[in-house]
Amino acid sequence: MTQKIFNHLAFLMATTIVISCGKKKHSESGNGFSAETIAVKTAPVKSNDAPAVITATGLITTANEARYAFKIGGVVEKIYVSEGQFFKRGQLLATLKLTEINAQLSQASLAYEKTKRDYGRAENLYKDSVATLEQLQNAKTGVDIAAKTVDAVAFNKKFAYIYAEADGFVTKKIANEGEVVAAGSPVLAINETSGNNDWTLKLGVTDKEWAAIPIGRMASVTIDAFPDKTFNATVFRKSQAADQNSGSFEVELKLAMNGTKPAIGMFSKATIRNDAQKSLPSIPYDALIEADGNTAFVFIPNGSSKVKRIPVAIESFDNGQVFIKSGLENITEVIVSNSAFLNEKSIINIIK
Repeated sequence: MTQKIFNHLAFLMATTIVISCGKKKHSESGNGFSAETIAVKTAPVKSNDAPAVITATGLITTANEARYAFKIGGVVEKIYVSEGQFFKRGQLLATLKLTEINAQLSQASLAYEKTKRDYGRAENLYKDSVATLEQLQNAKTGVDIAAKTVDAVAFNKKFAYIYAEADGFVTKKIANEGEVVAAGSPVLAINETSGNNDWTLKLGVTDKEWAAIPIGRMASVTIDAFPDKTFNATVFRKSQAADQNSGSFEVELKLAMNGTKPAIGMFSKATIRNDAQKSLPSIPYDALIEADGNTAFVFIPNGSSKVKRIPVAIESFDNGQVFIKSGLENITEVIVSNSAFLNEKSIINIIK
């Protein structure tokens, strides 16, 4: 009986040792990375002449923007256009109620007539030697002042109307009928346009890019609203001062829309090529991983079966190849397949 109990205990102990050893072995091999060999392909790092390309983003607008206002204050009687509406040069856009300005003009006219009568009497009295020369001259001055007052009021009355100075469209109606507006307060925000010829794109660039972009340089523009189209553009104006808010310098492109009608404020991207070229490393686009803006990562072979992950700075893209600004110094090849399955603990097999 004692021998049976001893044999049974010995069996249990042996089983426990076997299980414990199995768990220890599994724990030691479980390092979180697969020991499986991953087949990869590599591509050489080439040195090519990269065209100097400047890319920048901005918003579409027109060459000329304006805020139309009345020269005098008053009550808005009528606004003849609405937001988004196109208008022609010379078209009446808005008017003030004329009751007050008409009263002022009548008052100035009556005062002018009175001064003319006063001058006539002074002239007769002067001829009869009753009035002095000074009194005659003062009467003549009163006539001149009254005449100029009539001219000023009549001039102001002309600007109780807003007429379009050029073809364009309304981007925002700032005031409404019945509102009291002060002199010079904007009533309509407009953009001038002659068909499709005055659409522009305003870009913010760095000082070095600003200096490298000449007036007249051709560019290509893509607009998010029209993803299947590319528009030609020409640099026609450069700001002579930095923007106080962003610190960037403004470059304006004139767009050839070819019948396409955009809207003010549409987001666009411009690519401007320069004549200057520089020799840079180039790799296939497939080599990049985790690309974000102008930065990305690539894997390179590290010995015969290991890999290394390195950061790179992107200069530009051109027909499936990527020009690298920095990060590939003294690197001869990069991995171009199965990069998504790699980490720096991976074991690789390079397939030629």
